[in-house]
Order: sequence, then structure tokens, then C-alpha cells
Amino acid sequence: QVQLVESGGGLVQPGGSLGLSCAASGSDFNIKTMGWYRQAPGKQRELVADITSSGSTDYADSVKGRFTISRDNAKNTVYLQMNSLKPEDTAVYVCRADQLSSGIGYVYWGQGTQVTVSV
Repeated sequence: QVQLVESGGGLVQPGGSLGLSCAASGSDFNIKTMGWYRQAPGKQRELVADITSSGSTDYADSVKGRFTISRDNAKNTVYLQMNSLKPEDTAVYVCRADQLSSGIGYVYWGQGTQVTVSV
């Protein structure tokens, strides 16, 4: 079992920055991919960004050039640096980790952290 704990959410003005972190604990071995999803009221959950253990990244078109995902493999922690924030970035941001164990994939989700971009 893997537990994911996010931190860093809050209220920020448009154009501002915010950094999120997500730390995996428990049986946190062989986590292949970690990433961030977000869900706003009335909208489907969408991928924001993810990163593999080798450093390959993927970003949603809406955040490219503004957000940067990174990870510390030794700490099993993933980070999301969000710059030039827009009101449409407002959502609950949820951490996801994909673990490969004996050839079987497992998916874990964090509890989510609220990010609000508003004047």
C-alpha cells in the first residue's frame, strides 16, 4: 500500500506562482510514474503533468510553458511548480502514483489540495 500526501495549495492572485508537493510513503518502491491531475466543479478530471522515474514528462497543452513537474526519486516525491497562474487553473489538484510490482500495475491517489486563483 502506498499513501500520497499533497501540500502547497492555497489562494494566489492571477499571474502569481504556487508550488505543490506530493510525498509517497508506505510500500513506496518501484513507483514508475507520478503526476498531477486536477478537477474543477462541473469539469472532468484532467491530467496536468506527469513524470516517469527516468525523467520523461508530459503536460497538458493548457499548462505548457507555465508549469514544471519534477521529482526526487530517492524521496519518492513529486513537485509541481505553477507560474503565471490563471483563474481557469482553479481546481482541486490530486497526486497520482503508478507502481509496478511483479509485473502488475497499481494506481494510488492522494487526497487532493485546493488551488484557487482569484483577485
